[in-house]
Order: sequence, then structure tokens, then C-alpha cells
Amino acid sequence: MSRKGSINRSIKNGETNPYDAVTTIDNGIDVDDGGDEIKLEAKMSLMNGVTVIVGSIIGSGIFVSPTGVLMHTGSVNVALMVWTASGIFSMVGAYCYAELGCMIKKSGADYAYIMETFGPFAAFIRLWVECMIVRPCSQAIVALTFSIYVLKPFFPDCTPPGDAARLLAAACICTLAFVNCWDVKWATRVQDIFTYAKLLALFVIIAAGAYQLYRGHTEHFTFEGTKTEVTSIALSFYSGLFAYNGWNYLNFIIEELKDPVKNLPKAIGISCALVTIVYVLTNVAFYTTLSIRDVLSSEAVAVTFANHLFGIMAWTIPVFVALSTFGAVNGILLTSSRLFYAGACQGQMPEILTMIQVTRLTPAPAVMCMALLSMIYLTSSDINALINYVGFATWLSIGVSVLCVPWLRYAQPNLPRPIKVNLAFPIFYIIATLFVTLVPMYASPVETAYGLLMIFSAVPVYLVFIAWKNKPRCFLNAVGAVTQFIQKVTVVVGPKTS
Repeated sequence: MSRKGSINRSIKNGETNPYDAVTTIDNGIDVDDGGDEIKLEAKMSLMNGVTVIVGSIIGSGIFVSPTGVLMHTGSVNVALMVWTASGIFSMVGAYCYAELGCMIKKSGADYAYIMETFGPFAAFIRLWVECMIVRPCSQAIVALTFSIYVLKPFFPDCTPPGDAARLLAAACICTLAFVNCWDVKWATRVQDIFTYAKLLALFVIIAAGAYQLYRGHTEHFTFEGTKTEVTSIALSFYSGLFAYNGWNYLNFIIEELKDPVKNLPKAIGISCALVTIVYVLTNVAFYTTLSIRDVLSSEAVAVTFANHLFGIMAWTIPVFVALSTFGAVNGILLTSSRLFYAGACQGQMPEILTMIQVTRLTPAPAVMCMALLSMIYLTSSDINALINYVGFATWLSIGVSVLCVPWLRYAQPNLPRPIKVNLAFPIFYIIATLFVTLVPMYASPVETAYGLLMIFSAVPVYLVFIAWKNKPRCFLNAVGAVTQFIQKVTVVVGPKTS
């Protein structure tokens, strides 16, 4: 039976909201009422889950953030302590998310948890921050890092041109958007392959560092120059935690994970432990060879490290780093599009984002929306500024999500909890989040002000587009017409509704 053909939307004589119109296919099957249900399928195994998390975390952060962490700590030993603490902090958050993910088995992760706990208004603010700031900005950062490492061999003595870097980053995002629109299996296969490539690159760096330690190169491991200001330590965690960003991404696609109650906590535990060990050892390797001045003056720390040690084979590290960041862009795109999809299914995003491509069974409109927003952020090529911009909104939002654990214990004690964490873990995480988000306000008030402005911009959007129910007929008709047009171009239909 063919699924091809034009897609028609029937709107009842001016009485039906375009958002609620029924979607049909010209072969006579009503997708909402018939036997052929168009929906996302559970195709991902435990290994796929591990590679999604590891591949999403290990991207640009380990190659970009060493500079930011060292800049704010002032010494190598304290920088290593921040990297270790950031990993432990992320594991505690992931442990809390394991309880939430197994209790509320819905795509959207923290958005779904906040919706269940605090209601639609708080959930929309989280959705707005994540969709409009954190995810597209993070993807732009990783794509820019990809382009810088690809271009660096062609500009060994200077910074690659900003326009060239942005253009290559846009090409990377567009290529992976096509892959994610075409087939989920293709996207997970890309994730698997590039995750193995990035781990290989880091293991090569770690092995070189171990050889340097064997030769006695420990002169840089000191506390000399340590900055003791509380604000500096807090800002160092922005860069460190940015490198671990992605530990919660599997929760966003939990509906596509096989046996999530069993596989979600396993995937989280394996991934977070592996990444923490690899990150700390990679930083140790860097400092066996590079001085504080070398790291602070480098735009590509791994390339500088390779140039010092690998001689004629130094070109291999930029290649592996490019592969690493390419895979990370794919991981962010794969998981973030599901957040758009989850928000639209709750009526808090345009209805077109709920729709699935009829032959490929992928959320194509959500993928394309994520890609377009990411390319908007490519207008800036200042990676460090983007990291500071994202940090405040990210950790404030995740802290609110972790607050769902003790709140639901009190408000809904009878919810089934296959995994039940000790309340000390979410309490510790919330306190640490307050430290990481509130203290830097004194050190970087401008970035904080911009972050708060973007967060509070969700309020008028919510009032106009969601809370206001009786919108003018002309507005509803215009939205319906745009939705129909995009449906016809992308050949998508809505999921089955009850």
C-alpha cells in the first residue's frame, strides 16, 4: 500500500481551529482513525543509548573548555579538580534524571518532568529557554569548533577566517539535518561511528600523556597562580560543566529506547563514568606537555598538543577532533528535535512540529526547525561568549528539573518509581546549582542580564500564543494555511490522537 500522494487537511466550515484539523492521506486512510499509526518507533538499544550520551557529551567541550577552566582557576591542579568535580556533579544530576525518566516515560525529558510537577507555565519557560537558547546555541558552538579544527591545517599560523568557519559550520548542520530527516537508523549509525572515532582520538592523546608522565614531565602540575575568588571558581565551572553538557540527552528520546526502565539507568551510569575518566585523563595528558601559557594562548588545545608531540603525524588529531565534533552536532540534533516534538504534542509549539514524515517515520519539521535556529546563532563566532551565554540558562533550568524529584516525592508519593534515589542527591545538586548560577552574577552581570532577559521573554510569548484562547479568525486561518503548506512540502502527518 503506497503512502505517497498529496496530503489534505479538512477544516470544518470556519468552526475548527487549524491546530486541531484532521490530517488525511489521499489513499483514503485517515491517519488519526485508521489502522496505520504514524509514530516514532522504539529502535534504540542499550549500546545506542550509550553512544547517544557519550557522543553528545564528547564534542567540542574537551577541546575548547580547558582554556576557559584554566583561565578562571589560574593553576593546573585546581583546573583538574574542577574537571573531576564537574563530572561528579553531572553524575549526580544524571542519577536524579534516571528516577524521573523511569517514572515519567515521555519524550522531552526535563520539559515533561516540569510539566508533570509544576504545570504548563513553568514547563513552557523551560521549553523556551532550551529550544530558543540552549540547544541551538550549543549546536552552533560545536559546529563552529568542527569548522575551526577542519580549517586549522590550512591556516596554521593564524585564526581561520570567521566567514569561512561559519559557512562550514552551516554546511555541517545542514548535512546532518538531512541525515536525521531521512532515517533514525542512519542518525544512530552516524552517532555510533563518530563516537568510536572521538574515543579513539582521546585514547591516543591519553596514551601520549601517559608516555610523557613516564618520562617524568610533571613540572606543570602545581597550585601556583591559583585564583581564590569565589566568583572565579564558579565561572570555571561554567566551562567545565559545558564540556559535560549532554548527559541528560537520552531522556529526551526515551520513547525511542527499548526497555527504558532497564536501559536508561544503565546507559546513564556507563556513559557518565566513562566520560569523567576520559576527560580527567585527557586534561592530565594536555598538561604533561603544555604550559599554562600554551593552553591560554591556544584556540585548539588538542592541535597545539599534537604539534608538540606527534611531528609529521600531528595532522591526525585535527581530523579526529573534527570527527568528534561532527558526531556531537548529530547527537544534539537527534535529541533536540524530540524536545521540539514533545513541546508541540503538548500544544506549546506549532502543531507542524508534531508531524512525522509518512515514509521515513522521522520528525522532519522539528529537525529542520532546530537546524534553522542553530544557524541563526552562527552569526556570532565568539565561542567563549556563547559558552558563558548558555551556561546560566542551562544550569538554572536543569536545577529546576532536579527539584522535581523531592517535590514529586511530597506531592505524588504513590507514583511508580522503578528507581528511587536518596534525597541527599537532588538536594546536593540543587544547592550546587544555586552556587554555579547565582555567584557568577557578580562577576558577569551583563551575560546574566541577557540570560534573564531571554528567560523572561517567554512570559509574553506564553500569554499571547498559549494562554490567549480566543484568537482572531484571521490569525487562525493564517496559521492553518502555513501548516498546510509545510505539510505538503515535507509530506508529514500528525501522530495518532485519542
